[in-house]
Amino acid sequence: MNILIIAEKRNAAQRIAKILSEEKVKVVRRGREVFYEFKKGNNKYFVVPLRGHILELDYSNEFKRWSLENLQALVTAEPKKIIKEKGIVKILRELVKNVDMVIIATDYDREGELIGVEALSVLNFKGRVKRAKFSALTREEILRAFENLVDINYALASAAEARQHIDLAWGASLTRFITLASGRRGKEFLSVGRVQSPTLALIVEREKEIEDFVPKPYWNILGKFQKRMIFWGEHEGNPFWERENGEKILKKIKDVNYGTVLEFEDKEKKIPPPIPFNTTEFLSEATKLGFSAARAMRIAEDLYMAGYISYPRTDNTVYPRSLNVNAILKSLENSKFGNEVKELEKERRRYPARGKKESRDHPPIVPVRGGNLEGEKGVIYELIVRRFLATLAPDAVYHEKTARIDVEGEIFIASGKELESLGWFKYYKYASFKETKLPRLSKGDKIKVREIIMEEKKTKPPARYTQSSLIKEMERLNLGTKSTRAEIIQKLFERGYIRGNPIRPTRMGMALIETLQKNDVEVIKPEMTAKLEKDMDKIENGLLKKEDVIGESKNMLLGVLKNLNATSVGERMRESMRYRIGECPGGGDLIYLERKRLVICEKDDERKFFNLPKTGHIEILDKKCPVCGLPLIKIIRKGQSPEIRCMDPKCEYNKKKDVIGKCPKCGGDLVIRQSKNGKRFIGCSNYPQCDVTYPLPQKGKIIPTGEICPYCGAPLIIIRRRGRKDWKICPNIDCEYNRRKKNERGG
Repeated sequence: MNILIIAEKRNAAQRIAKILSEEKVKVVRRGREVFYEFKKGNNKYFVVPLRGHILELDYSNEFKRWSLENLQALVTAEPKKIIKEKGIVKILRELVKNVDMVIIATDYDREGELIGVEALSVLNFKGRVKRAKFSALTREEILRAFENLVDINYALASAAEARQHIDLAWGASLTRFITLASGRRGKEFLSVGRVQSPTLALIVEREKEIEDFVPKPYWNILGKFQKRMIFWGEHEGNPFWERENGEKILKKIKDVNYGTVLEFEDKEKKIPPPIPFNTTEFLSEATKLGFSAARAMRIAEDLYMAGYISYPRTDNTVYPRSLNVNAILKSLENSKFGNEVKELEKERRRYPARGKKESRDHPPIVPVRGGNLEGEKGVIYELIVRRFLATLAPDAVYHEKTARIDVEGEIFIASGKELESLGWFKYYKYASFKETKLPRLSKGDKIKVREIIMEEKKTKPPARYTQSSLIKEMERLNLGTKSTRAEIIQKLFERGYIRGNPIRPTRMGMALIETLQKNDVEVIKPEMTAKLEKDMDKIENGLLKKEDVIGESKNMLLGVLKNLNATSVGERMRESMRYRIGECPGGGDLIYLERKRLVICEKDDERKFFNLPKTGHIEILDKKCPVCGLPLIKIIRKGQSPEIRCMDPKCEYNKKKDVIGKCPKCGGDLVIRQSKNGKRFIGCSNYPQCDVTYPLPQKGKIIPTGEICPYCGAPLIIIRRRGRKDWKICPNIDCEYNRRKKNERGG
């Protein structure tokens, strides 16, 4: 019998083929495509990798031209599935002619099921079709999956297809409307999306809360006490919202020398281990280590494909009984975690920690084989390993001490926490326990009062979202899915709507949401998106039809478009992207056109223009240029240190900062420049007459030395990077100076 196996990606196909064939597999190439072939018993197998979706949902050619006039028709039009991977489809159609059975072996979730069903749709295969369902690309898991094949879950695929149709309709129509109404073209389009826009709205609303926040002062009274050691206590009436009330108490007791212990408690308490990793918990922890959510997800997918961890897209926080915990621990014994695994075996808890979410599709994210990985993959792998170990470790135990101290009728509360047993903290180095010392006291003890103070504080605005907290808020509001949330946040960064971590909206991001809010566009409201997510769950469970959910969503969208006014939307967007940033040195207004990266000095009928750098994020600073008096700007480029410049590109302030020495060819100034794609290099100021250029490392600060290279005459420079030694080089990479320096270092 001939059997065709369809996998989602090349790595997965290769691992499946090697496992099933016991490494006796033949690689067959067709141009840039490959598939795998092997025999097992009387069966011949062909394993074909896809590249995710081989079909693309899109509108017909009549809608290629963007127009405000055809948006209603765009919404009601039926998009078509277009083949985007013709080479793969050709291979599938060639092989399927001679096979008796097709097995779908894509990732087991909505998207993976749809990818498999799409592949079937181009084959017109009438034979037997089955599904291999697995959660890890390990030998045991793959063999089990292929020995226990199941049926295709068409309802699961329908839920994913409904999402495709709905997202395309909302995204295409609203993106076109906002972009055209704002007078933008080409690459300057303003993207609007069903999940992207309500997520951006959360960030904008938080920023407005912070901007509108008015700090309110309050006062705390603190006591400094001594009994074998110095410790602090807080007045039980804290905080005091009226200064006078606090001052009355302070005046009453500030000169009192002793207090009396009224009560003392010493309780043993436990801190249970963290719950197993689902996608949200994993991304939340990974972003705390400095990874973007999207980057962490990509690394986790690579680890899954390489057979190191289980499937990283899961809602589950409860280990199923089928998970062989002992086998996982055994596989880790020969890795760098071996000693900790042996220690854990001595104190392992009876039942692993568990969360509230339990599902049957995939287990929580766990390591499935040991490994000593390096780099970013090593960091993410270690995070997953340590979380797994922590869920099996005992509770941490600490003592919580509390004392109530009477100072002339005023009660102070002193508390302390002291760790008795590390428990799971021993294995999970990403969490820590903060101890506060408090001596053992007894009722009736006299306590020395060293000092009574009253400190003024102010209420603080809500914190900006981090990627970690934003992902958790998206999950709470049912915005997106475990598979899409990291990607959505990344899109907001890439489209220039947000920046930084903690996350701030850009002017463009705020303008877009304010415009949508003013026009009461439903897409920015989480409730609408959450309802659609629930509807897609119902499609998956067979309670709703795909066509009904798509139809309801399109009717809602038609109502939104009907109420939008292109003129008011356009005016609002243009107004928000042009704003006053200060005063010109000689009088007049400085106007910043963020979209065009242009600053205009408007004075009476005169105008002066300052073109800002075309790459990097720009912040207008409150500081003035010491040379010309214009505002300074900060330019933030990925991988480079922030750069402070005068907004006038011709100002002497910039020229002095940019010059690193003289050109050895013509004697002109060698200056640091930025290419169109944001890469920095050294070029001659006499360009195009002089074509001398030198590449530069993209990270680190460039410091001129004033020295000339003895071999080629170029100016020597120092590259300074945080945590590393200064690196003195000739910018001419092939110069003898650099070769000799390398030899001196022994490399």
